[in-house]
Amino acid sequence: MEKVIFKRASYDYKILKPILSEMIGILADGLIQKGTRVLIKPNLLLPAKPEKAVLTHPLVLRGVAEYVLEKGGQPLIADSPAMGPFERILKQGGYRRAFENLDVEFRAFGTSVKTDIGKPFGEIDIAKEAAETDIIINLPKLKTHAQMLFTLGVKNLFGCIVGMKKPEWHLRTGVDRERFAELLVRIHQAVNPSLTIIDGILAMEGQGPGKGGIPRHLGVLAGSRHAPSADMAICQMLETDPDMLPTHKAAKALGLIGDDVTVIGDFYQVRDFRLPVLTQLTLGPGPLRRFMRKHMIQRPLADHHACKQCGECSKYCPAKAVFPGEKQIQFDYDKCIRCYCCVEICPHGALRAAETLPGKVMRLMKFEV
Repeated sequence: MEKVIFKRASYDYKILKPILSEMIGILADGLIQKGTRVLIKPNLLLPAKPEKAVLTHPLVLRGVAEYVLEKGGQPLIADSPAMGPFERILKQGGYRRAFENLDVEFRAFGTSVKTDIGKPFGEIDIAKEAAETDIIINLPKLKTHAQMLFTLGVKNLFGCIVGMKKPEWHLRTGVDRERFAELLVRIHQAVNPSLTIIDGILAMEGQGPGKGGIPRHLGVLAGSRHAPSADMAICQMLETDPDMLPTHKAAKALGLIGDDVTVIGDFYQVRDFRLPVLTQLTLGPGPLRRFMRKHMIQRPLADHHACKQCGECSKYCPAKAVFPGEKQIQFDYDKCIRCYCCVEICPHGALRAAETLPGKVMRLMKFEV
């Protein structure tokens, strides 16, 4: 049974650094030696300040990078952001300030190599740095996700798919949430991180994982050698059935995790963490499916007071279902695959996943039955 360590923590670096060192020492003692090439994979989704809880906190990243340097390793910090210039993310996210006296390379993934992740996906393009390093330390942010419930250890490694290949995979898996979850688990297997530490000190609830989510202080780090186990333990901490997490169900189906994990340390439970509602992505018999999908299935919606019509959602949408209107952005809900990439990358937090009134009534009636 895999072990998951929970530690109470804060972003006070004098407190944070020894906690991170202790966690890595327990979980990965002897793994990093002189000359070991270590890829550190944070969540660098888009330009956002640390207090927005969108990105892995810069001091968590620094603490891990310093540990690697102290052991004689060669750290590289890299990710493939969904939007925004990489340098802007580093500056706005506080990374340049946090690392100003530390000689560590930051890099946006650029080159891919073909990697066989197994059926039904076969060979896919994965960042060269992830495929060719010695050790990977996975540093996700604890966030909700409108399509996949949470962005945790397994989901964070989707960032090893470079650039616009990510929305292409959203389009290829379409409205099949289970297939997309299996893809994420297969990518996790191929990348095979040696260590996962989830930054839940300042987490995100509500309509995550982008700027539409709500920061919430939890004051905790969770670490494991096994990302699916860390994800499962976070679900237990938030009093959420792990089977609600699509990647957990996919990992169970592939035999990667059982029904329980060993949790040690400062584990506690959070009773009122606000989750996104995951509704069905298809509905009804064939002849009525298009109509019911358009009018009864949860869908992205814009707050037109917050929307600046910057066009980022339109550029990133894999289904080309978002387009500018005369006064506000428009959605083609027939084309929309409900991947919520637009919600994820909106730089103004102006988009959310919204149930239609008929869909909500139907869901509640079904619940009551």
